Amino acid sequence: MTMKLIKKTAEYSIFQRGDDRYAVKDAAKQAVNGEEKVKILLAEGLIKVTEPSAPAEPEPEVAEDAAEDTATDAAEDADAEESEAESDDA
Repeated sequence: MTMKLIKKTAEYSIFQRGDDRYAVKDAAKQAVNGEEKVKILLAEGLIKVTEPSAPAEPEPEVAEDAAEDTATDAAEDADAEESEAESDDA
Protein backbone atom coordinates (compact mmCIF):
# COMPACT_ATOMS: atom_id res chain seq x y z
CA MET A 1 0.00 0.00 0.00
CA THR A 2 1.54 3.27 -1.06
CA MET A 3 1.02 6.49 0.81
CA LYS A 4 1.21 9.87 -0.87
CA LEU A 5 2.52 12.83 1.13
CA ILE A 6 -0.20 15.49 1.32
CA LYS A 7 1.38 18.02 3.67
CA LYS A 8 4.49 18.22 5.82
CA THR A 9 5.02 20.65 8.69
CA ALA A 10 7.59 20.80 11.48
CA GLU A 11 5.16 19.02 13.84
CA TYR A 12 3.59 16.37 11.61
CA SER A 13 3.24 14.85 8.14
CA ILE A 14 -0.09 13.94 6.55
CA PHE A 15 -0.28 11.08 4.10
CA GLN A 16 -3.13 9.80 1.93
CA ARG A 17 -3.34 6.03 1.98
CA GLY A 18 -4.24 3.80 -0.96
CA ASP A 19 -7.82 3.50 0.34
CA ASP A 20 -8.21 7.33 0.34
CA ARG A 21 -8.04 7.61 4.12
CA TYR A 22 -5.43 9.69 5.91
CA ALA A 23 -2.45 8.81 8.09
CA VAL A 24 -0.74 11.36 10.32
CA LYS A 25 2.78 10.95 11.69
CA ASP A 26 4.49 13.24 14.16
CA ALA A 27 8.04 14.62 13.87
CA ALA A 28 9.41 11.40 15.40
CA LYS A 29 7.62 9.42 12.65
CA GLN A 30 5.21 7.91 15.18
CA ALA A 31 1.55 7.47 14.16
CA VAL A 32 -0.88 10.06 15.50
CA ASN A 33 -4.33 8.67 16.29
CA GLY A 34 -7.59 9.53 18.02
CA GLU A 35 -8.73 13.04 18.82
CA GLU A 36 -5.33 14.56 18.03
CA LYS A 37 -5.47 13.13 14.49
CA VAL A 38 -9.02 14.40 14.01
CA LYS A 39 -7.99 17.91 15.16
CA ILE A 40 -5.08 17.99 12.69
CA LEU A 41 -7.18 16.78 9.76
CA LEU A 42 -9.97 19.24 10.61
CA ALA A 43 -7.50 22.13 10.81
CA GLU A 44 -6.16 21.20 7.36
CA GLY A 45 -9.70 20.95 5.94
CA LEU A 46 -9.25 17.34 4.85
CA ILE A 47 -12.22 15.94 6.76
CA LYS A 48 -15.59 17.13 8.02
CA VAL A 49 -17.12 15.96 11.28
CA THR A 50 -20.87 15.68 11.70
CA GLU A 51 -22.61 15.83 15.06
CA PRO A 52 -24.17 12.54 16.16
CA SER A 53 -27.94 12.53 15.99
CA ALA A 54 -29.90 12.82 19.23
CA PRO A 55 -31.04 9.49 20.67
CA ALA A 56 -34.67 8.65 20.00
CA GLU A 57 -37.14 9.34 22.80
CA PRO A 58 -38.64 6.18 24.31
CA GLU A 59 -42.16 5.55 23.16
CA PRO A 60 -44.77 6.63 25.73
CA GLU A 61 -46.78 3.46 25.06
CA VAL A 62 -44.00 1.36 26.56
CA ALA A 63 -44.10 3.36 29.80
CA GLU A 64 -47.89 3.09 29.95
CA ASP A 65 -47.74 -0.68 29.40
CA ALA A 66 -45.23 -1.03 32.21
CA ALA A 67 -47.45 1.00 34.55
CA GLU A 68 -50.46 -1.15 33.66
CA ASP A 69 -48.46 -4.33 34.28
CA THR A 70 -47.36 -3.04 37.68
CA ALA A 71 -50.93 -2.13 38.64
CA THR A 72 -52.17 -5.55 37.48
CA ASP A 73 -49.45 -7.34 39.46
CA ALA A 74 -50.26 -5.33 42.60
CA ALA A 75 -53.98 -6.14 42.27
CA GLU A 76 -53.23 -9.85 41.82
CA ASP A 77 -50.97 -9.81 44.90
CA ALA A 78 -53.71 -8.14 46.96
CA ASP A 79 -56.26 -10.74 45.78
CA ALA A 80 -53.87 -13.56 46.70
CA GLU A 81 -53.35 -12.12 50.20
CA GLU A 82 -57.11 -11.81 50.74
CA SER A 83 -57.59 -15.42 49.63
CA GLU A 84 -54.94 -16.60 52.09
CA ALA A 85 -56.51 -14.58 54.93
CA GLU A 86 -59.96 -16.06 54.21
CA SER A 87 -58.59 -19.60 54.09
CA ASP A 88 -56.73 -19.06 57.39
CA ASP A 89 -59.95 -17.86 59.08
CA ALA A 90 -61.79 -21.03 58.12
